[in-house]
Amino acid sequence: MKNVQMGENAVIGKNVKFGENVTIGHNVVIYDGVKLGNNIIIQDNAVIGKQPTRAKTSILPDVKKLPPTVIGNGVTIGTSAIIYANAEIGDDVFIADLATIRERVSIGEKTIVGRGVAVENDCNVGKYCKLETNCYITAYSTLEDHVFIAPYVVTTNDNYMARSKERLKHFKGVTVKKGGRIGANATILPGKVIHEDGTVAAASVVSKDVQKEELVIGVPARKLRNVPEDQLLRNQ
Repeated sequence: MKNVQMGENAVIGKNVKFGENVTIGHNVVIYDGVKLGNNIIIQDNAVIGKQPTRAKTSILPDVKKLPPTVIGNGVTIGTSAIIYANAEIGDDVFIADLATIRERVSIGEKTIVGRGVAVENDCNVGKYCKLETNCYITAYSTLEDHVFIAPYVVTTNDNYMARSKERLKHFKGVTVKKGGRIGANATILPGKVIHEDGTVAAASVVSKDVQKEELVIGVPARKLRNVPEDQLLRNQ
């Protein structure tokens, strides 16, 4: 290990691989087999590589042990953040305090995961995304590159709200295509797709797909107009 700084009471599992210039805060827990790149900062009380536990009534498959977490170069992980096993964090990702990234999640390079954000299991998040404070990304969702999610956005994946086995056939997260944007306190219903540069106004409820370069607003959300040309990703 070259230039690894270790805080007090840090717990490091077996076969953890360290890159160069890694700073680990106090009371950090890093589980077995985790791979850490170069120039990483892990702040106090963070937990990396945690194996998930499963409720008896959970619909998730019972997996005995998942592969280790992989953290890329230049990553910052904030105080009390938790990253589960089998997560892959790309280069230069910033994960703020109290964020949670569940198992089988990938986060693309230079994405920002804000304070208190929850990214549930089996999600793929692209490059250069911004997930702002306390937004919730439901399981089985896909966010492509350059996606913006404002504070307190809620995405959902269960139309049956935990009633009847019929729901298991329809369980589906949301998809936000490249350049999609969602305003504060919006709610996206299960399986909905926000297409390229589609934009959802604050506090809207999205109950049908948002088309490319369309701005929607309201409850339920309806098209207001097209996104202005100067706001499109290709013009930035």
